Amino acid sequence: MRGLSHFPAAARRHIRYVLADLDETLTTRGQLTAAAYAALERLRESGRSVVVVTGRSAGWCDLIARLWPVDAVIGENGAFYFTYGRAQRRLVRRFWDDEEQRAAARLRLDRLAERIFAAVPGAAPASDQPYRLADLAIDVTEDVPPLPPAAVDRILGFCAEAGARASVSSAHVNACFGEYDKLAMTSRLFPELFGTPLADARDQAVFIGDSSNDATMFGYFPHAVGVANIRAHLDRIPTPPAYVTEAEAGAGFVELVDALLA
Repeated sequence: MRGLSHFPAAARRHIRYVLADLDETLTTRGQLTAAAYAALERLRESGRSVVVVTGRSAGWCDLIARLWPVDAVIGENGAFYFTYGRAQRRLVRRFWDDEEQRAAARLRLDRLAERIFAAVPGAAPASDQPYRLADLAIDVTEDVPPLPPAAVDRILGFCAEAGARASVSSAHVNACFGEYDKLAMTSRLFPELFGTPLADARDQAVFIGDSSNDATMFGYFPHAVGVANIRAHLDRIPTPPAYVTEAEAGAGFVELVDALLA
């Protein structure tokens, strides 16, 4: 990973789409700073399209799509995307799986949750689990004392045994039974929302994130950026991003926006 000073100015001027993780990328210690939110507004004012790509729940994503200066939000690690038509005052929701598939997956996830919480001391449902429509979020650091790596690996093992896809964020282990991830839903969103295949827009997009549930995005985008706190997760990321900010979390996001708009 290289600093943003190595991000060529010509490539930065070519960026039309900014894709950003939420937890500890846009936020800082669980809070959205005024500077990070203002950076989103500056991107919108510059004419760039902004998509939040997060593992957070449908409940959170509904609010973000409606109230934040963004074009769309991908949630629950690719289970859906929401976009809000301000002229029509209508929230559009696009899911990877249909309602019947999601209901069947929920029964399997409930059984998986029972096994994990009975076997792994300290693991607990994420505080936003009641607002999730497609996945299971297990809190490993947010509202519980941080679980040791061995406990996180044990949770991942239970998920693998059940045939669930699992990833680790800065706050949770997320598990699902759908054949999707952040990159898959991004690929679906681009032609539907922006009218262009993702492959054709790849060099015009930048993705910024911080943890292993961003791994597919880091591997796909040549202009991928990690905020400085990504270093704590590099052992779980097969392909690190091309660039890394000097600052952590939301300040790192602001650093990227400053570089794009310079």
